[in-house]
Amino acid sequence: MSTGPGPTPPPPASSAIATTIKPTDLRGILKYVPRFQGQIFIIAIDGAIVADENLGNLLVDIAVLRSLAIKVVLVHGIGQQLIELAALRNVPISDAYGTGLTDAATLDLAIRASSRVSHVLLEGLTQNSLKCAITNSIRALPVGIIKGVDQQLTGRVERIDKDFLGELISQQVVPIVAPVAFGPDGKSLRVNSDLLAAELAEALHATKIIYLTPSGGLEINGEVRREISVDALRTILRDKPELIAEPARSKAAHAVKAIETGTPRVHIVDGRIFDGLINEIFSSEGVGSLVYGNDYQQIRTAKRSDVRLIYNLTRNAVRREELLHRTQQAIEKNIDQFFVFEVDENIIACVTLYFYPDCPDLAEVGSLYVLPFYHNRGIGKKMVEYACLMAKERGATRVIALSTQSFGFFTNVCGFAEATKEVLPEARLKLYDDSGRNAKILVKQLD
Repeated sequence: MSTGPGPTPPPPASSAIATTIKPTDLRGILKYVPRFQGQIFIIAIDGAIVADENLGNLLVDIAVLRSLAIKVVLVHGIGQQLIELAALRNVPISDAYGTGLTDAATLDLAIRASSRVSHVLLEGLTQNSLKCAITNSIRALPVGIIKGVDQQLTGRVERIDKDFLGELISQQVVPIVAPVAFGPDGKSLRVNSDLLAAELAEALHATKIIYLTPSGGLEINGEVRREISVDALRTILRDKPELIAEPARSKAAHAVKAIETGTPRVHIVDGRIFDGLINEIFSSEGVGSLVYGNDYQQIRTAKRSDVRLIYNLTRNAVRREELLHRTQQAIEKNIDQFFVFEVDENIIACVTLYFYPDCPDLAEVGSLYVLPFYHNRGIGKKMVEYACLMAKERGATRVIALSTQSFGFFTNVCGFAEATKEVLPEARLKLYDDSGRNAKILVKQLD
C-alpha cells in the first residue's frame, strides 16, 4: 500500500515537466484534447510578459491551442509599458495598473501604451497564421468615489458584448481585449486587466483563466503554492492578505471572483518559461499555481471507464510490492469497490472499500495509492477518511487495513491500531496466510 508520505517535494516550475509529458509528446497532449475541445480559455498576459523575449514562444503555444479546437480570448496588461512611457516622456502618472486613480495624463499614456501592446500581439498572432481582432467589446462606467477619493477615469465593467465576441470566436478569430474600455459616451476609461479576465470568463462561460505573469506562480508566505482551493485563498485574502506577494494579490482576488461566478479553474503561470503555457494545460502537475473550486478536487465512485487508468496508476506500486497485483479484469470485476480522487479530471489516487457478507460490522480499506507528485498534501488521509465514512454509512463499526510498507501512515496519520489475525474474518484469514506477505494488520473503531 502506498499512501503518500516521504518522497521529495515537487520540482521547481522550470523543471516540473521533466518527469511528465514533453511538449512534443503528442500522445501526452492528445489525451487532453477531447476534454478541452470547444472550450473557451481566457489568457491574460501581463505587460511585462508582452515585453519578455519569450512572448514569441507563447504565441506559438496559443496557435497550438487553436489548432486543437480550443477557443482563446486574449487580455493584456500595460503596466510595464505605461511606467516606461511615463519615464520616457517625463509625465507623472497617478496609477500604473488600473486599480487606483486614473487622471487625464495617465489615461492618455495608457491609451498609447495599450495601442502599442495590442499591435504587438496582433502582429505576433498574424505571424502564426491566426486571425485576430482588437475589439471594443467592453462597456464601462467610472468607478466613482472610493473612500472619499474620486477615481476619475478608472472604470469598472458594466457590460460585455458577448454576442460580438462569440461571433468572432465562431469565425475562428482570436479576440484581443485591451485594458481600456469605453463609457456610455464612447470615451475611454482605464480598466484593470486582471478584472477584465474575470469578467470575460463569467460572460463567456470560460472553463479556464490563465494569468501569464513574471513570477513563478501564486506566492503565499514566501513560497509558491502549486494549488490552493478557492475557500483557502478567500480566507487568506480576508484575514491575512499580507501573506500574498503584492504583485499576485490582484490576481488572487480576481481568481476568487472568477471561481465564485462559475469559472472552475484559474492558473497563474510564469510567462517567461519556455513551453510553460502548454505544460500547464497539458499535464496534471503543471508548472504554475492553480486555484480551484470545490468541484475540482473530488473523490468519487470509480466507473468502468476508469479501469485502465486505475491499472496504470497502481502498477508501479505493484512492482515495488506495495500493492497486490490486480489484472485489469480483476479491477473491472470489482470496480464497485474503488473510489478515485480526481485532479483536473485526472485520476491521481485510489482506494478500495470491501465488505464481508458474513461479518457486516467490518469493512476493509485497501489498494490505497497516491501519485508521488501529490504526496504530502493530505490526499491519502482524505481517501482513508472518506472510505471510513462510507463504511460507517453502510453499518460498519470497524475498518481494517493490511499494509507491508505504509502501516506507519495508518497508525500515525489515520488513527488505526495494530491488531492480531483474530480480527480477520475466516475467508480473509485464509487469503492472508496464503499470500505470504506477512502484512501488518491494522484496525480502526468507527465512532
